[in-house]
Amino acid sequence: MLDEAQVTTRSIADLAPVKSDSLLALIDLANADKRPEKIDVGVGVYRDSSGATPILKVIKEAERRLLETQETKSYLGGRGDVRFAELLAPILLGEHSSDERIAGIQTPGGCGALTLGFHLIKAANPGARVLVGTPTWPNHAPIIRGCELEIVEYRHYDRASRQLCFDEMAETVKSARPGDVVLLHGCCHNPTGADLDAQQWAEITALIVGRGLLPVVDIAYQGFGDGLDPDAAGLRAILDACDTVIVAQSCDKNFGVYRDRVGSVWIKTASTSSTATAMGHILQISREMWSMPPDHAAAAIRIVLDDAKLSADWRVELDGMRGRIASLRQRLAAADPQFGYIAEQKGMFSMLPVTPEQVVRLRETHAIYMADSGRFNICGLSDEQVDRFASAVLEAIGG
Repeated sequence: MLDEAQVTTRSIADLAPVKSDSLLALIDLANADKRPEKIDVGVGVYRDSSGATPILKVIKEAERRLLETQETKSYLGGRGDVRFAELLAPILLGEHSSDERIAGIQTPGGCGALTLGFHLIKAANPGARVLVGTPTWPNHAPIIRGCELEIVEYRHYDRASRQLCFDEMAETVKSARPGDVVLLHGCCHNPTGADLDAQQWAEITALIVGRGLLPVVDIAYQGFGDGLDPDAAGLRAILDACDTVIVAQSCDKNFGVYRDRVGSVWIKTASTSSTATAMGHILQISREMWSMPPDHAAAAIRIVLDDAKLSADWRVELDGMRGRIASLRQRLAAADPQFGYIAEQKGMFSMLPVTPEQVVRLRETHAIYMADSGRFNICGLSDEQVDRFASAVLEAIGG
């Protein structure tokens, strides 16, 4: 037996410092910069031609109706707004929305959905490894590691050639062990904008099926690439072919409700009974984390999607956002041949051929804020900022 002198007592005061999240730190730096010419393409939010992040008109109308008609703030339950999920299903899943082997619930954003999905994987198969293409969204790795799952990295994108590394992706999937997990970006890859084409989706799907792997599809930007249905085509091909699929979805971007944090997690298994069991685990995991998801944004989106006119108006607003992103890509590509690849990519993000030192110089000299990796938010630019941004970047890289 140890005596008291041999027992080491540790406390919260003994914790080692945590390395700060670089993107969160970048937001703080940008907010502290008072130069009027500042350009912030670091934070991942949509901005309009004037540089503002507006509330969608349909969300404003839904919130007005919610204010006038909501009669209680009582709990909704662990599934959140059930009607929200029912209305979202056909938009996300298409023809699979009627498949009784698929079930989904509301979550606090895409982060909540991913966390639930990976905790479910850990409970079902603790030895599963997660194949992750790099670079990827910076929060993917912490979420996966937080669930105590091993990560196997491969190159998704080569910055030098500005090309998708599909062969490397395929070889990694071919070498995976049965039961391993493949993390896939549904559309509008963050941070590169480099998406799989239809043939590549088909090849990866066939490899996943052949190797007995579990696909996890993270789809956070549906509607920002080629449209709601085209952007979900890869996900739906996976649902066609695979008995077991996990989908993490976010409404923060395509409904513009960033700070309200709403998304959904969807589970497909080989049978309705096993899906029900999996969903029971999901609800228990969520109970231990946040008990029940917040209501406001899901309620507003439910009002939009439950009203034919508001739903149609939302699609028009979404088309407008997508059109602006595409036009900004074309404008940057036209500024210099070195930016030509930007027009071929999809969604809010792309990566510039800059070093971390050049990123710092852009910040200090031109008040331009972006991630050290060179990832930048296309639609973080107002119309009047595009030319100055392009010129400053070309200067930095010696163009």
